[in-house]
Formats: sequence, structure tokens, C-alpha cells
Amino acid sequence: MTAPAQEAALVLRLDGITKRFGALTANGEVSLDLRSGEILALLGENGAGKTTLMNILFGHYVADEGQVLVSSGDGGLKELEPGSPHAALEAGIGMVHQHFTLAENLSALDNILLGTQSLATLSTARAPARAKLEDLMTRSGLTVSLDARISQLSVGEKQRVEILKALYRDARVLVLDEPTAVLTPQESETLFATLKTLAEDGLGIIFISHKLAEVIASSHRVAVLRGGCKVADLPTASCDQRKLAELMVGHEIVETIRTEKEAGGSLFVLKRIFAGHGRDALQDVNLDLKSGEILGIAGVSGNGQATFAKVISGLEPVISGEMLLEDQPLTHLDARKMIDIGLARIPEDRHHDGIVGAMSVSENLAIESIRKPENQRFGLLRFAAIRERARSLIKAYDIRCQSEDSPARLLSGGNIQKIVLARTLETVPKVVLAAQPSRGLDVGATSDVHKRLLAARDRGAGVILISEDLDELMRLSDRIAVIHRGKLSEADRTETLDRSTLGLRMAGHDGEEAA
Repeated sequence: MTAPAQEAALVLRLDGITKRFGALTANGEVSLDLRSGEILALLGENGAGKTTLMNILFGHYVADEGQVLVSSGDGGLKELEPGSPHAALEAGIGMVHQHFTLAENLSALDNILLGTQSLATLSTARAPARAKLEDLMTRSGLTVSLDARISQLSVGEKQRVEILKALYRDARVLVLDEPTAVLTPQESETLFATLKTLAEDGLGIIFISHKLAEVIASSHRVAVLRGGCKVADLPTASCDQRKLAELMVGHEIVETIRTEKEAGGSLFVLKRIFAGHGRDALQDVNLDLKSGEILGIAGVSGNGQATFAKVISGLEPVISGEMLLEDQPLTHLDARKMIDIGLARIPEDRHHDGIVGAMSVSENLAIESIRKPENQRFGLLRFAAIRERARSLIKAYDIRCQSEDSPARLLSGGNIQKIVLARTLETVPKVVLAAQPSRGLDVGATSDVHKRLLAARDRGAGVILISEDLDELMRLSDRIAVIHRGKLSEADRTETLDRSTLGLRMAGHDGEEAA
């Protein structure tokens, strides 16, 4: 992409931003400029300080040192009042979070106007707002039904509403956090085409992403944080994915490659499963997982993946249908029994379902095997043995923490995921359910997750990989099925599929339409 001219006006300057949390320096003298019409990608490992920096920009945190300067409207810059989201909004800074902040029971129009005028305003008084939004949608291509309830919109449409909220408030700077994490490939392409149009209209854009291909394709400039400090700020045209990955982690990343392998016989089978309620309900789901294979499940968020994972984990009872493990029917099972018979899970929400934040690293590593003899005797916990095992797993999985007694909540997302992986895979399970295992992880942590899943597959386990990241699915999966509105398609060999076909199926088009 052609970068905006150097004489383009500065719309934002972060000058020497430093933020400390106790002994931890989350940001160390970070300086960053953004010009009108520029798309800047912000990269870094988990815990590198990206989110902290954006929270300072948007007023959620106050910097210990440094200042934020924004456009004054006359070509100059003025200091932004620290610690005030209202001041950030008034200064023309808009932020679209990875997890949308929309009221599902209100219309798109209500959500956009929320905070700017009373929702009790007569419709005639809303005519100017509606006209402004119609003009914005025409110019930007962000088309959405203003009168539709948010609950009726697709994920891509909800994201458009979030962006329109910012544009309606006359944003001059737009910040997007992992904007394509839950989009189909087609929706991602549409989003970046829209962002390019907005940039050409003068908007300055910062987006945070771990997807290096989209960074290369869609940004003018890249800034990289490592350990809270800016280690690179360079034109995208001078970068490739390997260089960016090395800048992020500080060393070369060895690419994970799946080798062809003959799968074994049927290991875990679902027959005509109905479960759950509403849009996330499962309808007549069939699955045949073989030993020694990774079976990928593609789909846009909210199409039944959550219920699917709960059923397999023993957290959701089936309404009808049959589950078999090694030809043995599974009935009246709960989560603990599923673990005991050899089914391990990597949950989608690692913070909420993967750890107990107040408990130590060693306790979290032992939590699913606490009743085994090596961890307790006569009902009393063997703390020395638990800590010793934890130290071994911390070393084997490179879990970065001060000690095995550190509270798990203090760790970065990548290190929390390593706790979950160590606890899950060290039991040598027969079946591994991995739900969004690399979501929000940097390239280094993602590479480690992928190597662990492939190692489980190569030793004979069956792996069910639920992911919205098509690159991840195509890199790891031997076969891929698509889930849409609770229905699961037949699984096809990965080498017979491409991103476009999968994206169309994720959007609800059948095989003939995809072809």
C-alpha cells in the first residue's frame, strides 16, 4: 500500500509513554506518531504492552510519564486530558474492542446514538442523525440496517455498527483490537477495503493484530513492541512475515509443518446429536474422529461451537443422539468423568474456564488430577509433590512466571494457555478438544501450541480443533468440517479445500454454491 505523504498532518502523538504496575514496566518510554490517512499496525508478543498503550490513549489508564497529543483541528497538536475516556471521545479518538460493547436488545441506530442523545427522543428528532449515518454508510461502504436489533445481526454487521459509532462522533483516529478475530475471510477482506477507503478520506487508523499476512497486506507502517519498549517502527513495504515475527519475539521462529500421516480407526463418534437451545443449539450433528488425526471445525462465532464443545466436555447434556469412545457408548457423563476416561479439553475462554486466577500456578496445573495418588493421600494434599511436578512442567512448557507459587491471574494470556496445555496434554489423553487454542496469542506462543497439538496427534490421540482462524485450521488439520447454525458438514481432506470455499461454507453456502 502507498503510504500517505510525509506532509500529511499529524493526528496523534504518543510521547515518551511510561506505565508501571509495581515492579513491572508495562510501557517504557514509548513514542509513536500517526498521520492523517495512515494505517498503522501495532504488533507485539502477549504482554508486550500493546493493550496498556491503547488503554492510556483512550483514558482507561494514566501514564506515569509522557503525554498523549492529539490534533487541535488547526494543524497543531494539543495535550489530551489523561485518564478521561470522555476527553478521548471528544478529541476524536474511537476504539473498537475485540469483544463488542453493544446492547443486543437495542437497534443498530440506538446503539450508535447511545450517549449522544436520549433514546426517548422522537423519531422525527432523529432524522438529522439518520441522515448523517446514511451519508456515512454511503461514503464508507459500512452498510447495515439501522432499525435491526443487534441480536439479529451477523458478527461482521455488529463490527460495522461499532465502527459507525466512532465515525458518527467524528473520529479522526480509529483504534481496532484484533478486528478480524471472528470474521470470515470474505468479511475480513471487506473490512480492510473499508478501512482503506476511510484512510483515503483522512482517517488515521491503528489496528492490533497477530495475523502477519493481513498486516503486510493492509498497513502502511508497522510498530513493534517487545517487553514494553518499541523495538521497530518501519514502512510495511520493507517487511515480510518472517522479519516481523523475529522482531516480535526477538529470535527466529521455526514454522510448524504438519506431515502427512495415515490415521487409525474410529476413536470418538457422535451420532445424530441434538443439544442446546436457540441459535447455539446443535441439530443432527454427526462426527467420526479417528485416532492419530486432527479434525478441524470451522465456523463463524455463535453457530453452535460453544454447545458442541460443552457436549464433548460433559458440560451440556444431549437431548438425543449417541456418543461413543472406542466403540463404547457414553452415557450419564459429567466433566470429571469425561476427563477420567481420557477426554481432555482446552477451553475457548482460558481466563474464565481454564484457570482459577486466585490459585497458584502449581495448583492450577494439578486441579484436574487432584484426586490421583501422586497428588493426595488419605484425603490430604501432597503439596511438595504438587510443587515438584509443577516445576517440571514449568520448565518443559516454558511457562514464564516468578515461581510455581505465583497467582495464575498475574500471567499473560500466552502463559496461561501454557498452563492449560501442560495440564491437558501431560495426562496423555485419548481425545483432545482444543477450542480456539491460539486466539489472541502471539506468533511464538501460537507456534508452541501448534507443536503440542501435532505431537499429541502423532502419538495417536484424536484432536478436535475448533477455530475461527482458517490459516490455523489449514495448517494443522487433516480433515475440516464446517459448523453453521448448529449443523455440521461432512469433513473433507484439507488438501481439497481452499480459504474461499471454507469462507463461503462458514457463511452458510452449500457445496455447489461454494464451488
